[in-house]
Amino acid sequence: MYQEEYKRWMAADLEDADLMPELTKIEGNDDEIKEHFAVALKFGTAGLRGVLGAGTNRMNIYVVRQATQGLANWVKTQGGTQTVAISYDSRLKSDVFAKTAAGVLAANGIKVRIYDALMPVPALSFATRYYNCNAGVMVTASHNPAKYNGYKAYGPDGCQMTDDAAAIVYEEIQKTDVLTGAKYMSFAQGVEEGLIRFVGDDCKDALYEAIESRQVRPGLCKSAGLKLVYSPLNGSGLVPVTRVLKDIGITDVTIVPEQEYPNGYFTTCSYPNPEIFAALELGLNLAKETGADLMLATDPDADRVGIAMKCPDGSYELVSGNEVGVLLLDYIAAGRIEKGTMPEKPVAVKSLVSTPLADAVAEHYGVELRNVLTGFKWIGDQIANLEAAGEVDRFIFGFEESYGYLAGPYVRDKDAIIGSMLICEMAAYYRSIGSSLKQRLEEIYAQYGRYLNKIDSFEFPGLSGMDKMSGIMEDLRKNPLEEIAGYKVASVIDYEKTEETGLPKANVLVYKLENNETVIVRPSGTEPKIKIYYTTLGKDLAEAEAEKEKLAEALKPIME
Repeated sequence: MYQEEYKRWMAADLEDADLMPELTKIEGNDDEIKEHFAVALKFGTAGLRGVLGAGTNRMNIYVVRQATQGLANWVKTQGGTQTVAISYDSRLKSDVFAKTAAGVLAANGIKVRIYDALMPVPALSFATRYYNCNAGVMVTASHNPAKYNGYKAYGPDGCQMTDDAAAIVYEEIQKTDVLTGAKYMSFAQGVEEGLIRFVGDDCKDALYEAIESRQVRPGLCKSAGLKLVYSPLNGSGLVPVTRVLKDIGITDVTIVPEQEYPNGYFTTCSYPNPEIFAALELGLNLAKETGADLMLATDPDADRVGIAMKCPDGSYELVSGNEVGVLLLDYIAAGRIEKGTMPEKPVAVKSLVSTPLADAVAEHYGVELRNVLTGFKWIGDQIANLEAAGEVDRFIFGFEESYGYLAGPYVRDKDAIIGSMLICEMAAYYRSIGSSLKQRLEEIYAQYGRYLNKIDSFEFPGLSGMDKMSGIMEDLRKNPLEEIAGYKVASVIDYEKTEETGLPKANVLVYKLENNETVIVRPSGTEPKIKIYYTTLGKDLAEAEAEKEKLAEALKPIME
């Protein structure tokens, strides 16, 4: 079957000159042909993601055309403006795939609004809402290595596409022949016919205005003298992040030269992910050289931001996504109360695997904190519920531990532009009162207890891996844990029981222990791993770490 498909591609007049040499190279190699053609990339709620190359199991213009035809078939049933917004990041072929998708949509009579240069995820979410689109497409593979690219689909609300809509699109994709099934016109023809138009300056300016209107202390940064090192990690953050920082008055910004301009090869770090040290290393060295107060890095599609803060002793410390989330929640709540801009009955939202320290901080400020499933679309979903009730202004902040933040309802995905702005404003504020981010974080720990959040991952490779994982989860449900490391389990929340959680079904178990510590067990949705999230408490870091080790040791046998 896959050999037949391979022959069909070999015989086709392929438009992308990179594909034929690759196909010729694997001729006669059954394993390689199987790897490229035995399956097709699956379209899910996160869209498509795969290695660049030839074949149905790779990212290329034909797989993009097929996916976009599936999306077009769905859009045509939706009424409304019959418009789709498109953006793309700095990855290899991102611009080509974006224009390819535009050509398919135009050939289907669907109007397109595409950015004239690379722009991040939040800009796509914003344009989808601004132009009242039926859908949005973001060409990116987020923080994956350079050989990957992908295609994220968004619904009319600017949130990632719902499961139901994605299932319909996937069904339509399967009816579409990958090489010949998609309608297509050239990008130039689409522009000539008025079907493809660029996103206007009015939309771009409206995004910047929406972000800048969420400053907690407007004008503060102009005189605070914050010294910043910033790395866009060769991605799409450079233009929007520097524009917003300049607008709010942060001018002492040194950009990491090797990571400044778009470069899909990501030559300075094999994994352009602000969660890992290697991606921030060049920026950290530059921060030490320049004596910066703060080092900031956004990932290629600029929806996530990581930081390193300067400590009083002159060293730099990487700050986890949980810690930044708590710092921002504390800063926004305290600042808005002080400025009289706090809405009545304020709401913050976080993913349930993010730190319970946020619950304590929210309670202190009288903020309702809602816990939702992992994935930022569930935070977007909470904003939509508030919007439907005419109470969207109650939403003040949302975050997840994997470095995603949002502080306003203008988009429905995580936004590293506003994340960068608020982190810098917060650092500038503490600097202006003779404090620092490090000092404030220590004060928070002193007030609420020393929380520690750690994740252990257990891999289950091979074909039997998935079976083994489901066996472990099934066993945990059949034989519930009554104690972990000698601590009694006070309660178990099983997110498969929707009647108990009020949330969509998810394969997640949350154990709350009698000593206020938490253990969460969750299989990864995308790879053969079970993740265990620990939240432990201690009078200091060493004690919290010892607690975590104790719990981890007790759970290890279950994962074997």
